Amino acid sequence: MQFRTVTFTAPRRVEVREDSLPALGADDVLVETICSAISAGTEMLVYRGQFPQDMNSVDRISSRFHYPTAYGYACVGRVIELGSHVDPKWAGRLIFSFHPHASHFITTADCLILIPENISPETACFLPNMETAVNLVQDAAPILGERVLVLGQGIIGLLAASLLSEFPLEMLITADHFETRRKASLKSGAKLSLDSSTSNFREQTKTILKSGADLTLELSGSPSALDDAIALTRFSGRIVIGSWYGEKRAPIDLGHTFHHSRIKLISSQVSTIAPELSARWDKSRRFEVAWDALKRIQPEKWITHRFPISHAADAYRLLDEHPQEAIQVIFNYT
Repeated sequence: MQFRTVTFTAPRRVEVREDSLPALGADDVLVETICSAISAGTEMLVYRGQFPQDMNSVDRISSRFHYPTAYGYACVGRVIELGSHVDPKWAGRLIFSFHPHASHFITTADCLILIPENISPETACFLPNMETAVNLVQDAAPILGERVLVLGQGIIGLLAASLLSEFPLEMLITADHFETRRKASLKSGAKLSLDSSTSNFREQTKTILKSGADLTLELSGSPSALDDAIALTRFSGRIVIGSWYGEKRAPIDLGHTFHHSRIKLISSQVSTIAPELSARWDKSRRFEVAWDALKRIQPEKWITHRFPISHAADAYRLLDEHPQEAIQVIFNYT
């Protein structure tokens, strides 16, 4: 059987390559992909050549990055063939897999996640991002009556803001460069969503937040936004840094304001459970919470573009050159 896979061959170069699948092993399953979601944060680092060359293996990535590479981690499909040793219960099941974009793939059953009933394939594509948002909110540990600021309203930011809107906060403010994302944020529970590209953004935000946020989540993907987070967080506040900057760099002001503020910087990354939670929480429990949150929030409404896999290069070009037009981009395979 032939299969197609999205392959990054050089910075800003993407090909859809066709090859033959190997024979199915006794412990293997064959999955036919229905749809997969592009991560506009991580995958754009790969696309632009801003991916760190040496990676820790916990990041769902090979330990050393190089071109050409297939990358992605949000595939939804159906099991269409089983190896002789595989439990027959997997036949025909709708599944999620942290697998690169491909029309078909062979893996083992322990690498698959069954999709609960009443969740569509396109909604299921958001599972990795929702798990990340759950992790961010758990690390943030919002407190009753806090004033919260979320910088960045891409998919991760929108999901995190949606979860935070369920808490009894005094105020939830978000910010992003792009109007499309700000409008989506307001519909997701934010009291205000501000344009972070304006010259008076800090002054305006600080006034609204009454001298600063108790809790700030930096989810913009821009390292310079950490400077905004520090400037907009009040004395003894907390900043959760969920952005992955890759090879991007920016000067950060850790001078007088930060030095005297006792602000706590919290690094949040979904591959592990926070040590203070790990005695009670594991990945399985967190996935259950993520599935429930997907049912409530229904993030499929944020899909702005659907591309056939044959037009993968167009999808990445859109995200690179016209990010203001897109929120979530999906590949369809049928």
